[in-house]
Amino acid sequence: MKIEQIYTGCIAHAAYYLESKGEAAIFDPLREVQPYIARAEKDHAKIKYVFETHFHADFVSGHLDLAKKTGAEIVYGPTAKPGFDAIVAEDNQIFKVGDYSVKVIHTPGHTLESTCYLLMDENGKEHGITTGDTLFIGDVGRPDLAQHVIAELTQDKLASLLFDSLRNRIMPLSDDLIVYPNHGAGSACGKNMSKETTDTLGHQKKVNYALRADMTREEFMHDLLEGLTPPPGYFPKNVLMNIQGYESLDDVLKRGLTALDPEAFEMTANESGALVLDVRDPEIFAKAFIPNSINIGLNGNFAQWVGALIPDIRQQILLVTEDGKEEEAITRLSRVGYDGSIGFLKGGFSAWLNAGKATDQVKRISAKELESVYPTQPIIIDIRNTGEFKSEHIDGAINIPLDYMNDHLAEFPKDKPFILHCAGGYRSMIAASILKSRGWENFTDVEGGFKAIAETQIPKTDYVCPSTLK
Repeated sequence: MKIEQIYTGCIAHAAYYLESKGEAAIFDPLREVQPYIARAEKDHAKIKYVFETHFHADFVSGHLDLAKKTGAEIVYGPTAKPGFDAIVAEDNQIFKVGDYSVKVIHTPGHTLESTCYLLMDENGKEHGITTGDTLFIGDVGRPDLAQHVIAELTQDKLASLLFDSLRNRIMPLSDDLIVYPNHGAGSACGKNMSKETTDTLGHQKKVNYALRADMTREEFMHDLLEGLTPPPGYFPKNVLMNIQGYESLDDVLKRGLTALDPEAFEMTANESGALVLDVRDPEIFAKAFIPNSINIGLNGNFAQWVGALIPDIRQQILLVTEDGKEEEAITRLSRVGYDGSIGFLKGGFSAWLNAGKATDQVKRISAKELESVYPTQPIIIDIRNTGEFKSEHIDGAINIPLDYMNDHLAEFPKDKPFILHCAGGYRSMIAASILKSRGWENFTDVEGGFKAIAETQIPKTDYVCPSTLK
């Protein structure tokens, strides 16, 4: 069977391309649809269907633009209520893609409309199943997202539905089926996904905690719900965009690719109240940047951190990028619904410097320098996530995870100096830029983060220290 996974690592997302006899289908496409169109053109195929497994929360799907550009029909599973033309399929309905068959299997639980698609080859043999966020490799989809859009869809109700969907619709299927999930490790749609992005269903039945054959409903719900952290704030907004529709990416790019010289950039920032988002690497940003700009580097989990830390999805944004990276930045912002880019700094940061404009910087020290001042430096703030912190951290350090930094700004002292670090420097520079933009000056960032600190003699521990300043 001709099926290809198209994986985008920065948001841990997997779309799928299916082709037979000149007809193609795309499952759960990203916002930028040209790569899917180009893939079909390579096979001289026409995209017939865009299959959506559910209304996604962690990204804005490309279903509308793809349908508009290709004439493909959008397909959802039972109970979906899209605000645009689409086929709302019946359970067990079969769609033909060339000689292949795609069977609808309604699997509510992650969301009410969640649906898997069973893939059968030209001989009717069941080959694989695209599982969306119902079944991951090593995990299953979290059931607490829909309640942020529809209050009565509580996590307990959906967890119970997911138990039934897995046992009645997925687990009875053949062990040799290949599982094609929508996400891999790093996605916030599950708790503990594997780094592997496909597997056989039979192997998952053996190793996936949620597919244990003798598991009771109560045990399943307990294990599934235990340890869930609050979802990123942009998730419900992405769901609504996917349900109601959105602006074409072509229009978003056209607006965002407005080149502004330093004078026009500064004037636009002052008049519009736009956020200045600097997407250069943290090591470069630290040395000099536009005052009050926020650093979230493109060479990391860019879109996820934008979604976690920029509260308003409609926020107007002015970009500072390396030359030639403007379109990539706008595209990656749009993947999580941030369509408010209104221009970029023409000539990059060097143009700002050459224009004699004001700059700021972040003070940094090496791990060795930290080692020399550690006994006399009482406050060290570790912004890694709770799991990283529990594993090992500097003795006496305070944990304020970057994900929830905006809600805990008061815990960063303004009346005494402190040291800031993450694992390698990417996240701590995001935090440093946010602190700088809010008026903090009395802190220092550790170059290389905990990876560098681990090589020093600074005392470390693996028990949980207090999470707030006293």
